[in-house]
Amino acid sequence: MRVAIYPGTFDPITNGHLDVISRALALSDLLIIAVAERREKAPLFTTAERVELIKKVVSGEPKIRVEDCTGLITDFATERNASFLIRGLRAISDFDYELQMALTNRKLAPEIETIFLMPAKDYIFISSSLVKEIARLGGDVAELAPPAVEEILKKRFS
Repeated sequence: MRVAIYPGTFDPITNGHLDVISRALALSDLLIIAVAERREKAPLFTTAERVELIKKVVSGEPKIRVEDCTGLITDFATERNASFLIRGLRAISDFDYELQMALTNRKLAPEIETIFLMPAKDYIFISSSLVKEIARLGGDVAELAPPAVEEILKKRFS
């Protein structure tokens, strides 16, 4: 079984994330979305809220599990017998950070590969930060995030 891990903060999950998820599903038998705590990013939603929101958005897809992740992603992946990590790349600016992380992860767990996937051109500019800022200012995020995210952002910022 080819198990993939897609780690991130997903604060909140966007249509760009969903595009990467659909691409990752084609490469794996099981995709585990690992929701990282990352307190230094000062997330809008708690880890538990993000896990539940993602579960709601991807419900009905039997090849996906959603879990919280508090430790090293390499330990998380090893414990779940994952073969590879999925990382989304939006722009060249993402690549420097992602390359550093991939090489560090390779040092920690050489048996786990990192696969970089780019979202479709319609989603390449979308970030969770951008979605939150637009929603905070009363803008429409319907084309940037799934309906469940749009709904919870409206409630959070009303």
